[in-house]
Amino acid sequence: MRVRSMVGLIPLFAVETLEADIVDKLPGFKRRMQWFIENRPELSEHIETTTGEGHGVRRFLALVNRQRLPQVLRYLLDEAEFLSPYGIRALSRFHCDHPFTLHVDGTEHRVDYEPAESSSGLFGGNSNWRGPVWFPMNYLLIESLQKFHYFYGDTLKVPFPTGSTTTLNLWQVATELSRRLTRIFLRGADGRRPVYGGTEKFQRDPHWRDLLLFYEYFHGDNGSGIGAGHQTGWTGIVAKLLQQSGER
Repeated sequence: MRVRSMVGLIPLFAVETLEADIVDKLPGFKRRMQWFIENRPELSEHIETTTGEGHGVRRFLALVNRQRLPQVLRYLLDEAEFLSPYGIRALSRFHCDHPFTLHVDGTEHRVDYEPAESSSGLFGGNSNWRGPVWFPMNYLLIESLQKFHYFYGDTLKVPFPTGSTTTLNLWQVATELSRRLTRIFLRGADGRRPVYGGTEKFQRDPHWRDLLLFYEYFHGDNGSGIGAGHQTGWTGIVAKLLQQSGER
C-alpha cells in the first residue's frame, strides 16, 4: 500500500561505519565481509569505502545510500509531510487532504492523517500510528542521522526544512529534531508547556505545573500528550536528548 508512513523511514536505521582498527581485530568477520564484497556485487551500492590519512580503510554500510538519502530526507524534513514542530510524525500530513483508500468487496478502507486519537472506533479508537509523534522512533532517527554525519561530515547537507534556502549537515538536522522533541516539555514564550495542551490544571496550578508526565505519544500538530501518562520506558529518553543538547 502506497502510504507515506514511518515504515518507509525505518531503512534509515540500518547504518554503521566500520573503522579499520576495529575490523582488523576481528579477522573472521573481516574475511566473511570481504567474501560478500567480492561475491555479492549487487550489495556494493550499500557499501562505501574511503582511505584517510591516519584512519586506514573506513567502510560505511547503509541500506539507504548517498544517492537515495537526500530523496528520503526531502519527505522526512517537509513540514507539510513528516516534520512536525514537535518531532517526526508517524504518518505524513499529506494524507490529511489525500487519504489512502482501498476498496475490498464493496467496502472502502481509509488511512487518514490523524494526529491524536482516532476519529473512528477502528482498532479500539486508538490512532497510534496515523500521525502522532513517538519518542522511540524519533530517537532512532536522530541516532541514525548522527551516524550518517559521522561518515559524510559536511560533504552532505540538505535544506532544513525542505524548501528552505538554509542547508544543514546531518548532525545539525539531528540537533534540530532533538530541539523539537524537547520543546514538548519546555515552557514556551507564553509560559505554557505543549505536553499539557489545554489542561489548565497542569498549565497554571503552582502545585501541578512542574510535575511532568511522560506520555505514550504526542499530538502530531500541537505536541500535547496522549495515551498512557507514565510511559517512562521510552518517552523518558527525552533526558538523553537534553543531555546531548549541552554536549555540543
